Amino acid sequence: HYQQDGPYVSTSALAEVMNVSAPAVTRMVQRLKEAGYLEHEPYQGIRLTEAGRREALKELRRHRIAEAFLVNVMGFEWHEVHDEARRMSSALSESLAERMLDMAGQVTRCPHGEPIPSPAGEIETLDDYAISEAQTGTGLVEITRVLTREPDRLEYLQALGLTPGRQFEVLHIAPFNGPIQLKLGDEYRIVGHNLAEQIKIKPARA
Repeated sequence: HYQQDGPYVSTSALAEVMNVSAPAVTRMVQRLKEAGYLEHEPYQGIRLTEAGRREALKELRRHRIAEAFLVNVMGFEWHEVHDEARRMSSALSESLAERMLDMAGQVTRCPHGEPIPSPAGEIETLDDYAISEAQTGTGLVEITRVLTREPDRLEYLQALGLTPGRQFEVLHIAPFNGPIQLKLGDEYRIVGHNLAEQIKIKPARA
């Protein structure tokens, strides 16, 4: 689920994100290119074709449904489900995924706040931004999603109460990428800049 600015991703960046060797990525890219799912431009990188995008969204749908099922039905915590869902999702038929989504309550977001693509391959575009890009004095904001999937970070965010749907105010932003002070109801939280980059927010609903 790697994303970067612009349509192309370098193979080296993909290897780093997927934690595999560069030769393994090269072999995978070649197979996907032959299948019509990727375009590879020398000195620019790789990007999905339209067919590749459709397949990626199908996989993303199965994965996020599996995460929602594991949390909402089976009682897993949000920091435990990413790898389990990845192992499950590739084996799910569409009918089984639909049944799991029914059991999970027909949610439209995964436990981390990311939108679940529709069966037709449409996905909601979120007009949100990172806490690290916020300004003070703008009133209540609401967490839309959390980008990290590192279990220790997710556990820490849950302990702080910084989960999707939670509302707070941004009180103070230290200069030079310093810590950020938040107010959640009557409580205060301090988050570092790196962690604040992983938490997306939008103005709170009235």
